[in-house]
Amino acid sequence: MKKTELNFKAMLLFGLFGLSSCGVSNVVIDGRFPTPNIDKMPIAIAVYYDDALKDFSYLEYSETGLEEFNIESGRSHVQLFNAVLPAMFSRVVFVESMEEVPALGVDAIFAPSIEEFQLALPSKTKLDVFEVWIKYNMRLLTSEGDYIADWVLTSYGKTQTETFRSVEAAINDASVVALRDLVSSFALSFDQVPELQDWLNNR
Repeated sequence: MKKTELNFKAMLLFGLFGLSSCGVSNVVIDGRFPTPNIDKMPIAIAVYYDDALKDFSYLEYSETGLEEFNIESGRSHVQLFNAVLPAMFSRVVFVESMEEVPALGVDAIFAPSIEEFQLALPSKTKLDVFEVWIKYNMRLLTSEGDYIADWVLTSYGKTQTETFRSVEAAINDASVVALRDLVSSFALSFDQVPELQDWLNNR
């Protein structure tokens, strides 16, 4: 084999290695979520998750503009609401489309969404913590799809840097803390939203 061919193959292998080592790291959020210990409201609700929530992911870029971390949290959000809602309401029905709702005899439709996800890495903030903020838009509709209430909740989670833990694991832990923070804030604030108070009082 000629020397020029060897050099070309070596350069090609080096280039491929460089591309693979600079690729985006995929982080699929995985955790367990508690159920709130509260009295159930005598309400039957249908729960609808759109594809934007079920498939939600956030892409974090490096300081040079390259894709650094792809954080997939949609599945965990579904798991969280699936755990929380049956503990809050007397009857909960999960639906795949709004068209299913009229035949179910429920009082309302709950349709959450994620408006914003933020990640703060120690390498950028120069702090010894990983931080996650999530901004949610919570919507409650009548069984016919009319407006009842629309309110915003934010959750926050952080975890300390540890030398034995990977960056991906630390991002996961901070995200799980943020999701658990949502459990308490959602359960405690639900009947404090003015529009919801009016609706509950007039039922």
